[in-house]
Amino acid sequence: MIDVRVLIVSWEYPPIVEGGLARHVRKLAEGLADAGADVCVLTRGAGDTPVEEERGGVRVRRVLHTRAPRDLDAFLAWVDRMNDDLAARGRELLDERSFDVVHGHDWLVAEAACALARAAGVPYVTTIHATEHGRHQGWVAEHPQSHIHGVETWMAHAADHVIACSHYMRAHVADVFGLPDARIAVIPNGIDPGDLRPVGDLARLRRRFAEPGERLVLLAGRLVYEKGFQDALDALRALTRRRDDVRFVVAGSGPHEAALREQARRLGIAPRGAFLGWIGDDLLHSLYRVADVCIVPSIYEPFGLVALEAMASGCACLAADVGGLREVVPHRDAGLRFRARSPRSLSHWLGRVLDDDELRRALVAEAREHVRAFDWADVARRTAGVYGQLVAARAPAA
Repeated sequence: MIDVRVLIVSWEYPPIVEGGLARHVRKLAEGLADAGADVCVLTRGAGDTPVEEERGGVRVRRVLHTRAPRDLDAFLAWVDRMNDDLAARGRELLDERSFDVVHGHDWLVAEAACALARAAGVPYVTTIHATEHGRHQGWVAEHPQSHIHGVETWMAHAADHVIACSHYMRAHVADVFGLPDARIAVIPNGIDPGDLRPVGDLARLRRRFAEPGERLVLLAGRLVYEKGFQDALDALRALTRRRDDVRFVVAGSGPHEAALREQARRLGIAPRGAFLGWIGDDLLHSLYRVADVCIVPSIYEPFGLVALEAMASGCACLAADVGGLREVVPHRDAGLRFRARSPRSLSHWLGRVLDDDELRRALVAEAREHVRAFDWADVARRTAGVYGQLVAARAPAA
């Protein structure tokens, strides 16, 4: 049993889901609660989301806040206001009960999480899910990237301990922020195959995007430059010059969406594909089941949750040989990796996996075993271990 009282601070938590962070925080919080920890999540709400509720054994406290603006300068000001609101609500929580540790997730809530930990006199832990330095390939000298990078640098040094989701991210964080390895723990994301339940008529869903005898390629995730979807479209163009049985579907939204749609039109492959925009988890989990292969073409990838979900859903996975994907997708075992930023390499491996039914079946079979290693109960146990070490280090001598 885990005997710890933890306040988790996150800018998103179901039903508000901006990306993979909300899913991570939910599964971590519920895993800790299942193991006996007293867990409270402080997050934002909107519309009719309840300001107080219990979900999966976790007490959730929300601050109602406006929708995040698209303009980046306006977004930075919005983040400041959100932190003020979260900190104010958090101080009310501290008056109601005590905590042993405060755990913030990424720079978006760093100010509030650190302030609450200091006010409570308890350790401050931060999980760095990604960095501005990585997202922009080191180009962080100009505003607004410089502002975000500055907050992340301050956060990394203010935290009593940092958690990274892969060994790649541990090295990246240590290098970019100048932290010693001893202050960074590596705890991967988990996966729960039971959460990846498809809905509806899968055969009908597949017919929506591909005819019998055609191959269906899935691209899923936030449509931003660092996810590399532009390279995938170039690879699909090269592949469709050689064969006419390939169709693709893009599931996700983001600031790069309009450019990707225009690229597909310019390459002449738009009639072969569909851009779905943002979709809910139910449809995404169904798409994993009906696609022949899922491509994860990232330029920068701290972990690779889409790859893990695809493999857990029985979809062959083809991922860029970069970052955390090297740890999530073992080449020629549970998945295949191609040279990052190389449409030619991607086109080659995509053709291989689409042509070889036996290869696809072998990848799927191996992947089902491989994903067992990414267990949320283990994630919770290892995270609680970090908490325990910090709490013990602060305890007064007997």
